[in-house]
Amino acid sequence: MQPLLTPVQIVLTVVAVAIGAMATRFPPFFLFPEGKKPPQVVTYLGNVLPPVMMGLLVVYCLKEVPIVAFPHGLPELISIAFIVLIHLWRKNVLLSIGCGTALYMFLVQAVFVV
Repeated sequence: MQPLLTPVQIVLTVVAVAIGAMATRFPPFFLFPEGKKPPQVVTYLGNVLPPVMMGLLVVYCLKEVPIVAFPHGLPELISIAFIVLIHLWRKNVLLSIGCGTALYMFLVQAVFVV
């Protein structure tokens, strides 16, 4: 069986990915050096984008949940409620996401088996 990529293609791919990563991660350090106040719009976006992105992810994850068919979205609803409660209790994003994911996986694999 022939390899999918030649060694030269593999090296070029790794170099291209590295350049792409550097091109997106380094400019903010040059545009907004430490000690210099960033523009008002950047500060505003830094405050509003994280909650907006979380809302977008929630909508994206729930957009195809079957409400009219079993289990009627119950695993998702229970998991979301659990995530909210854990987050209000501990105020730890990783704990909230991890526990919510574990509960959801348990519910769809053991409780609401279709």
